[in-house]
Amino acid sequence: MEIDELPGVGAKVAEKLREAGYVSIESIAAASISEIREVGLGESSAVKIINAARDSLSMGFETGLEFMKKRENVGKITTGSKDFDSLIGGGVETQAITELYGKFGSGKTQVAHQLAVNVQTPKEDGGLDGTAIFIDTENTFRPERITQMAEAKKLDAEEVLKGIHVARAYNSDHQMLLVDKASDLAEEYGTRLVVVDSLTAHFRAEYTGRGTLAERQQKLNRLLHALQRKLADLYNIAIVVTNQVMSRPDIMFGDPTQPIGGHIVGHHSTFRLYLRKSKGTKRIARLIDSPSMPEGECIFEVDTAGVLNSK
Repeated sequence: MEIDELPGVGAKVAEKLREAGYVSIESIAAASISEIREVGLGESSAVKIINAARDSLSMGFETGLEFMKKRENVGKITTGSKDFDSLIGGGVETQAITELYGKFGSGKTQVAHQLAVNVQTPKEDGGLDGTAIFIDTENTFRPERITQMAEAKKLDAEEVLKGIHVARAYNSDHQMLLVDKASDLAEEYGTRLVVVDSLTAHFRAEYTGRGTLAERQQKLNRLLHALQRKLADLYNIAIVVTNQVMSRPDIMFGDPTQPIGGHIVGHHSTFRLYLRKSKGTKRIARLIDSPSMPEGECIFEVDTAGVLNSK
């Protein structure tokens, strides 16, 4: 079904919806009433259109068995390390947000670069035959590093670089705009991975002091909601976000390192991983939260060739 076929959607309304980025029945079904109203429709029209889109997709209750069959569509991208893959259930999942947090030098950006290479490999090699979108907020993307990783896997580095679409976000508003743009282009690009490195850098810099905390958290919530609903769910994409950390002086025992973003980021992240540096090229990944895997940790390595098993 095309969006023109929905009840109450004529040629003019369909044009407005498409201009706003609602190019499929799925995108309308996943939208909220307030979002559709922003297109220029009344509330009753928005409700009617959304309900019709959801009815056409049978977005109601289903049995656990039916849901399990849908889960067969979930893809997994190898990190490059078998131990790391085992820790998170076989690789980084599509239809989910995977958060990597840790201090500088802990390997967050390196893992993100490696996934952008690996996603382009065939499924039998741990990839998804797809492209990657890389939203860079801290000027961390390095094509030279992608080249090293691609050549280590005997891949054509130029073709791998062509399969990564990079955009630099200069502030939090621009970052949110790029996520919307990514949802418009995901199908065209054949995207199976979206990286945001880092998720909270701009929010942390722009919203300082307790007086701005509520506004910052609401904005972060909208951003994560868009990543999950408009990208992960709609296009079966793996979302990987890196996150900065802070040190809590009130914690007297144990590791005082805490991720930025509070409960908002914690609740939205399907998989939450704490990375930290070890000796030499070794890194430690600790699984903090997962819907299906127990807490645990593993050791992996990051060297010139990329992310590897620990020797």
